[in-house]
Amino acid sequence: MIDLDPLGGRLRTVALGYPDAVEEFPWGQRVVKVRKKIFLFLSNWEGGLSLGVKLPASHEFALMFDCCTPSRYGLGKSGWVTCHLLPDTVFDCDLLPGWIDESYRAIAPKTLVKGLGPPGES
Repeated sequence: MIDLDPLGGRLRTVALGYPDAVEEFPWGQRVVKVRKKIFLFLSNWEGGLSLGVKLPASHEFALMFDCCTPSRYGLGKSGWVTCHLLPDTVFDCDLLPGWIDESYRAIAPKTLVKGLGPPGES
C-alpha cells in the first residue's frame, strides 16, 4: 500500500532541489519548471497521485507498468509519461526520483545539467 501524501511531498522536494526549479500552478495543477519549461506535473488524481515526466531513455520501461500511460495532449509522442498512483497500486515508488532526474535533465538547459553529478546522484 502506497502512502500518497508523504510520497507527493517527497517528490515535490526532490524536484524543487534542482537548480532553477520553481513551482507554479497553471490549470489548477502543480508543475515544477526549470527556466519556464515544465519538467514535472504533480497533482491529486481521483483519490490518488498523478505525476507526469519526460522520459527519453526510460519511456518504454515506464510504459510496462499498468499505472503508467503516454501523456495526453500529444505529449506522449515526445516521451512524456503519466503515472497514476492509488493507495492500493503495486509499484516501486523508488523509481520516481530517478524519473524526475531524467525529466529535469531532458528539459533543463545544458549549462544547468553540466553542473549536476552523474544521473541518479542529484
